[in-house]
Amino acid sequence: MLNATWLETFVTLTETGHFTRAAERLNMTQPGVSQHLRKLEEQLGQSLIAQEGKSFTLTPAGEAVRDLGLSRRIEERHLRDTIMADDPDVGEVRIACSGSFAQLLYPRLLALIRDAPRLLIHLEAAPQDTVVSGVLDGEFDLGIVGYDTGHPRLNAQPIGREELCLILPSDAADEAVTFASLDERGFVAHPDGFAYADDLFSLNFPEAFAGADRMKVRTFVNQIGQIPAPVAEGIGYTLLPRSGVEAFSRRNRLKIVTLPQRRYHELWSVTRRTPEPTARLRTIMRIARDVASEIG
Repeated sequence: MLNATWLETFVTLTETGHFTRAAERLNMTQPGVSQHLRKLEEQLGQSLIAQEGKSFTLTPAGEAVRDLGLSRRIEERHLRDTIMADDPDVGEVRIACSGSFAQLLYPRLLALIRDAPRLLIHLEAAPQDTVVSGVLDGEFDLGIVGYDTGHPRLNAQPIGREELCLILPSDAADEAVTFASLDERGFVAHPDGFAYADDLFSLNFPEAFAGADRMKVRTFVNQIGQIPAPVAEGIGYTLLPRSGVEAFSRRNRLKIVTLPQRRYHELWSVTRRTPEPTARLRTIMRIARDVASEIG
């Protein structure tokens, strides 16, 4: 690899055609310019100039090296322009969040991608611990989780909250819901469902609810987009964050039942403290915040 400083000195010398003027432009001494030239020639094993009194001409090797130096200048200028521009429509962003939140977020991201063909967005549904560790390791640029990590290398910002919802078929009667009536229907279980039940039912049915492990399960599904499907067909009930309900294609076949004690889960955006978020990442963070505010 050619020494970049020596190369720049040589290109400046060819532009000015004079050692003294090159030294002035580079804020160097004339002997310093001569020294850089000698070191570059030694590195290449070729003479780069042919001196004729106080002037000089370039050797064929000198012309090739000058052209290389000029090309590098152009490339570096282009790199600086790219960095300074920080185009929000160019580059890659990797995001991780819950499956339910992803269902609402992804359609918004598709609209962004459609208008920005040089923007690459990778969205992954993952457990919260995986999201946090992925942001820490640089696997993800942005994570959406339900708590403030408190980690010294992460920047966590509250972006909203979403309600944990009890979901019944749309034609369910409007009378007050009891745990006995729910248990008679049977639970549409899913990987997070039992934790949701312990969370919400212990608040609202403290005497009747004996724990998620005692619930009557009607069916089990681990595909987030399919969890509400049995309920929409009149089979059982389930518990989901509001994002998982609003993203369901047959939302009109579902009824959200509000219990006396409502339960909300916070939503936090998580990024690394350094480097500073790019323009494209800031754009996506704003979209995620908008989605969170709509379901809060």
